[in-house]
Amino acid sequence: MLQVTETAAEAVKAIVEQAEVGATGGLRIAVDEGDESVELGVEEAATADDTVIDEHGARVFLDASAARALDEMVLDANAHDDHFHFELFEQEAEAGEA
Repeated sequence: MLQVTETAAEAVKAIVEQAEVGATGGLRIAVDEGDESVELGVEEAATADDTVIDEHGARVFLDASAARALDEMVLDANAHDDHFHFELFEQEAEAGEA
């Protein structure tokens, strides 16, 4: 499952708060399987088909395609003045895994 770093969680919380979507809101990640593009948006709530990740107090909603594509990834963020840059990288294998 996608992991969210504390830095990314802080970015998500700031973006969701600024969007004023309420306590059930979160960052939604969708993947277009046709061209493999990733879309980010703020939503008031997850849809019935979304996978919901709640880490470090931030909510991230993944559509079915994103849940599959990002299964072994980590979402991180870097602050740049008045905005954030998100990045994805592969999770590191834990000791003892082949």
